[in-house]
Amino acid sequence: MKLITAIVKPYRLDEVKTALQEIGVHGLTVTEASGYGRQRGHNEVYRGAEYRIDLVPKVRIEVVVEDADAEAVIDEIVKAAHTGKIGDGKVWSVPVETVVRVRTGERGPDAL
Repeated sequence: MKLITAIVKPYRLDEVKTALQEIGVHGLTVTEASGYGRQRGHNEVYRGAEYRIDLVPKVRIEVVVEDADAEAVIDEIVKAAHTGKIGDGKVWSVPVETVVRVRTGERGPDAL
């Protein structure tokens, strides 16, 4: 199994959720996040005063999938989150050793 983590722009969340549902992924976790990459934040003007936004709002999406499905899920997330502009985000995966469904005690693929 793999844990796929994606950091994307908040307004692309609905597109990512829809894309994942269409390929059969029904469970995910979404967390509000903030950070920066190459863009290093940006400047904004509020009531005539300019100030620096160092940490840009993002969302972190996490989903656990079977190894065989991991590449397809990554491809769908990238396609749905892509705008072509700086700050689109990152997607990565890491191996998962154990998954347990708390309610039933199921383990491994049955717990997904």
